[in-house]
Amino acid sequence: MSLGMDEYGPSTYGDRIADVYDAWFHPPSDPGAAVDFLAGLAGSGPALELAIGTGRIALPLAERGVEIRGIDASQAMVAKLREKPGGADIPVTMGDFADVPVDGRFRLVFVVFNTLFALLTQDDQGRCLRNVAEHLTDDGVFVVEAFVPDIARFDRGQRVQTHRVEPGRVFLDVSMHDPVHQRVSVQLVVFEESGFRMFPVELRYVWPSELDLMAQLAGLRLRERWGDWSREPFTGEGKHISVYERAPA
Repeated sequence: MSLGMDEYGPSTYGDRIADVYDAWFHPPSDPGAAVDFLAGLAGSGPALELAIGTGRIALPLAERGVEIRGIDASQAMVAKLREKPGGADIPVTMGDFADVPVDGRFRLVFVVFNTLFALLTQDDQGRCLRNVAEHLTDDGVFVVEAFVPDIARFDRGQRVQTHRVEPGRVFLDVSMHDPVHQRVSVQLVVFEESGFRMFPVELRYVWPSELDLMAQLAGLRLRERWGDWSREPFTGEGKHISVYERAPA
């Protein structure tokens, strides 16, 4: 059963996980290949990251001379960004990234780590793409990193997976699947000797073909699609890096 919308909102995931996000789920290192890929498309910018979070991508881009801005709904995540060297210098607009609530146009807009799926309806996802299209320069691109849905991983609509086992700590993923609405409700559960913590995640997944249609309706078209940031061929499994550009008028 999904959390009610009055219980789970745009900032819930970030607010709950901000204090452990970098250390537990994304080690605080330069994510090399992703930054290389995005920097090559951005040039000097300007670039805009949707759901900038703690700045794991934005900060290395800024260090390379890319003019970067961000949007995020979680004050707690942005506070972690501000604590890092250079984090106070990146402009961040607080709000729902589906609205793309910023002024100006960008050579690069991007959303990584499956975060487009944090928009929980097809309408919100489509609205996001339409707003992105309006904020791209004529030669600008929109980059999406997302997993390819694999509904076979669920057994009778549910799944329990062990992500990591460490001395004194176990990471579990407990999820339920709603195929009608393409929704997955997840609790990331971390057990430690002192107790446990739970981090809720709500997703609406999208197949690449559905994303391409959304992009077409938003005035965008697929320029290229890869299997990872190193430009390995896309196989239809795992994840995809999709690059969209403005469609000719």
